[in-house]
Amino acid sequence: MKSKDGILLASGGLDSTTMAYWLLDKGIDFVPLFLNYGQHCADTEFETLKTVLPESYKGKVEYVDIQSIYSRSESRFIKPANLWEEEIAADDLYIPYRNVLMLTIGATFAQNLGLSNVYSAFINSNHAKEIDCSNEFFDKMENMLADYGSVKINMPFRYFSKYEVAKIGIELGANIGATFSCQASPVIPCGACPNCVDRLEAIRKIESE
Repeated sequence: MKSKDGILLASGGLDSTTMAYWLLDKGIDFVPLFLNYGQHCADTEFETLKTVLPESYKGKVEYVDIQSIYSRSESRFIKPANLWEEEIAADDLYIPYRNVLMLTIGATFAQNLGLSNVYSAFINSNHAKEIDCSNEFFDKMENMLADYGSVKINMPFRYFSKYEVAKIGIELGANIGATFSCQASPVIPCGACPNCVDRLEAIRKIESE
């Protein structure tokens, strides 16, 4: 085990899939960790993840089920809307402290495996509404976990745009076209939620080059 090896928070989305290929390119070994926190698209995300990871990691995914924690949530990321009849705003998709939860579980899982790193592909999206999805938050979270534990949180993409991450994915051979990132629909991307908007803008920019 090398000092940089660790856990990768993986969802089958564009960012974490690109990071899997980025870690492989850097010679960093990782355990892909999938968290089912009750998101309505969990099954789609998990099945997608198993197909878009680098070949040597497709059978190594660890699955953690914590969906009961948001069982009372009214978020449309937990309870899917009827997109034919309902108008969904970004605020309707808010999930309190989701990133705090994911990072602390990742750090805990890493410690249990004797690993010293958690890799997250979070970026500072212009469309994100979560209070725990900013560079200021990530700085504080990294410092807190460093002060009170032995696991380092690594976010190599956090100052990147979705476009920059997508470019890296293409350069490294990731199948970003097969990734899934929708917040509003559990099966077919809606094209209008913050994740879909970011993803589509990045792909359109690449196609126009």
